[in-house]
Amino acid sequence: MPYKLMDISPWRGFPITSVFGKAALNFRLGRLLFFLREYFFPFGCALCGVPLIGINEAWYGLCKECHSGLEIEAQEYCEICSKPLISEHGSCLACRNGEGRPCDKIKAFFPYYGKYRRLLAAYKFGKNMALGNFFAGKILAIIASLNQGQETIIVPVPPRPGKIKEKGWDQVEYLTKLLGKEGKSVPGGIKICRCLKRLCSGAQKKLDRSGRIENLKNRIVPNRAYLRDALPKCVILIDDVITTGATLDVCASVLKSRGVEKVYGLCLFYD
Repeated sequence: MPYKLMDISPWRGFPITSVFGKAALNFRLGRLLFFLREYFFPFGCALCGVPLIGINEAWYGLCKECHSGLEIEAQEYCEICSKPLISEHGSCLACRNGEGRPCDKIKAFFPYYGKYRRLLAAYKFGKNMALGNFFAGKILAIIASLNQGQETIIVPVPPRPGKIKEKGWDQVEYLTKLLGKEGKSVPGGIKICRCLKRLCSGAQKKLDRSGRIENLKNRIVPNRAYLRDALPKCVILIDDVITTGATLDVCASVLKSRGVEKVYGLCLFYD
């Protein structure tokens, strides 16, 4: 085992005396299960690989040092696409010169390079599900600061057809489930609305923004299971990486065609 006996108590940092109610018990049991998984089948820190010690490190998949080093950088960001500004103020040159975007505003947390790129790779390709708890915490904090006690409607960007069957999971769908589960802690609560469906389309990676939009045209459609009900007036789209913003804008266009008035995007990384 990678831990000394004195370091592996599952109750380290685990305030049992404060467990009141079923929700609190489930929350703490969830953390305990991640700790036990890390003890018997260690992943180690997703960034530096050191053994994870204690409930909180196992829950987030990151050691204390790496976790504290992942704070959002303090700089000015575009108020529309969330990419960092160099010499501009308010919005970037691309957003100022472009046409109005269907997605009203986008927030992204981290740049997609260096340690941040390794972080997403560990989550998306390494299936380090503990990192989902880290990402969910970032999103919940933003939602709690913005929703003013009203219910938040989250719409996940749909995966390509067959991805979950082929890969065994989808990183955005798993994150969405965590947000729905942990959303009870947010004033007003969170509701998950899987009202979009993705049809087969070509690869996006080598295409520019206009090519990506054309590639997804009529490929993202309303989910028939939700057509009987009116969609909410304001929703938040969730995705992992924003590159050109084409996918979010296509999703936003479909939602607005169904009566949604405001569509905001939340992404983990910007490229």
